[in-house]
Amino acid sequence: MTAGALDRLVVVGGASLDLLHFAGRKARSAGGAGLYTSLAASRAGARVLMVAPRPEPMPQQLAEAAGRIDWRGPRVTPEQLPTFEIVHRPGGHTGMRNARLGAEADLGPADLPAELAGELVFLIAMAEPRQQLALLDELRRRGCRVACGAYMCAVDRRPETVRRIFEASDIFFCNEGEALALFGSLDAARTTPGSLLFVTRGARGARVVQGDLATDVAGIEVTELDPTGAGDTFSGTTLARLQQGLHPVRAARRGVAAAAEMVQKIGPEALLAPPPPPAVTSDPRARADPEQIARIAPVLRELHQLAAFSFVGELFPTPGHRRTLDFFFAATLQQFGFWATEHERYARPMIARLGGSELKGSDFLWACCLRWLEEAPHDLTPQGQSKLTHEGLTRRFRADDGTVPLPALETRLRQAKAFGHDLERMRTTPAEIVARANRSPRPIAALLAELDHVGGYKEDPLRKKSALLALILRQRPEGFLRRVESETLPPIVDYHVQRSCLRTGIVRVEDAALRQRLEDRRLVDAADEWAVRRASYDAMLQLVEASGRPMEVVDWFFFRNRTRCPEMTEPDCAVCPVDGVCAQHKALFQPVHRTTFY
Repeated sequence: MTAGALDRLVVVGGASLDLLHFAGRKARSAGGAGLYTSLAASRAGARVLMVAPRPEPMPQQLAEAAGRIDWRGPRVTPEQLPTFEIVHRPGGHTGMRNARLGAEADLGPADLPAELAGELVFLIAMAEPRQQLALLDELRRRGCRVACGAYMCAVDRRPETVRRIFEASDIFFCNEGEALALFGSLDAARTTPGSLLFVTRGARGARVVQGDLATDVAGIEVTELDPTGAGDTFSGTTLARLQQGLHPVRAARRGVAAAAEMVQKIGPEALLAPPPPPAVTSDPRARADPEQIARIAPVLRELHQLAAFSFVGELFPTPGHRRTLDFFFAATLQQFGFWATEHERYARPMIARLGGSELKGSDFLWACCLRWLEEAPHDLTPQGQSKLTHEGLTRRFRADDGTVPLPALETRLRQAKAFGHDLERMRTTPAEIVARANRSPRPIAALLAELDHVGGYKEDPLRKKSALLALILRQRPEGFLRRVESETLPPIVDYHVQRSCLRTGIVRVEDAALRQRLEDRRLVDAADEWAVRRASYDAMLQLVEASGRPMEVVDWFFFRNRTRCPEMTEPDCAVCPVDGVCAQHKALFQPVHRTTFY
């Protein structure tokens, strides 16, 4: 892998000189899928190399764009550039009045820079898909990760070739019409585990497909002026954000925001605007409170005795146990939902007796899985998890009285089997995932990105369980995950953290109706939950920065706070280190929403 493999995006395919017709107007503009993709990625923070025919002299329409990226490729005259006359009609219909492919039609494997190896490369959709496939094969030979775009004319003329391109791609982009032609229906669109599919849907946003999991990302309502390059803008932004470490769904949300911004301008005008790029609009009903964070941060900074947890003890495998990785991969994905409801309200936390001890929630789960490790260690491997049955899981999660107190047992079974099936289809193991992560310059980012393809972990855009697993692997005495001091963990936001964020006041609930639902401990919907959880995520990031303490330390403080500020009894404020600066919002409660995320 080259030194730039993690921070450089290579785009193969370039620029054109276009005549655009839209909204009763026409305009000449810089264009080209490669150029739009490159500019969008650059604006999102990526270092971009665009491989495409480069005109000499540089036409005035392309000069500013050329200054934003590293543009290399065969030298051509301006007359040899592609030219397109594009007509946009109401209802999202686009027509090509005149098209000349120019020198881009001759771009081939021999034009790829010799140093390309192990990098992320995006191949724009090409009119002749066999050209795209030849480039894809060469990049695969060089060990590159390859993303590809689609083109409806190519899908119509050579659908089997485009399907081969899809199957060979690590990441594939298409619009809804192309997806319907390739897969028969949007719901039938699936990828092999380890690959991603992004389907743009115009004003309705996008769909993200991770193996057999599909997630819709909502569109943003804007007044559209010129939709040229909207899909390319989505692709470039999404790729840049993936490379920066975002979950695919969060990356796609950034892509949708960028596309919504650019369609309000002519051509690539928005992509050439000064930073910052458009952010995803947060839910205003709940937000991080910087002033309260500034009050609490100095207290955490001065808690010198505060340290991260090592995940060693009576609930965990002894250091050096040969099945430790299997244990933590299989057990961490079950760390969710330890509570019960009655009458559409939170009723009580899950507490059960195991081995003669009363254990709450996650402690009970760790203890069950440790017993499982001792009795049937092979069942915790991916192969064992994929073959689990309801009876088998029931046997492993029984309490001393013979009951299974863990809520949502069938959901837990589906999570375990999805985990096992995905790793089997990816032909990998926990040990191999960790080894690959450790070979990366950014082990945490590499681990989280790989878990985005694994059932039980991939579903959560904020990656609570994935981040918890990364924390465990770094903190264990074995040092499973290599520590890079410049690399930080993301927040690990569970319901205990959300409760503490709300009660200490580092998250403010601005909406009176939402606040009342939280105080009443009523069941809330996904939008309510996301508003509070995302605000808690932001607050934790800000608290880490303001306190100067690492995430693993701040997280352990908040997790331990569950005993000082519990669910069912009055908070014991006198023993809490932040009592003097706490907002004391004792009536607030975490969102009561059933999810597998935490």
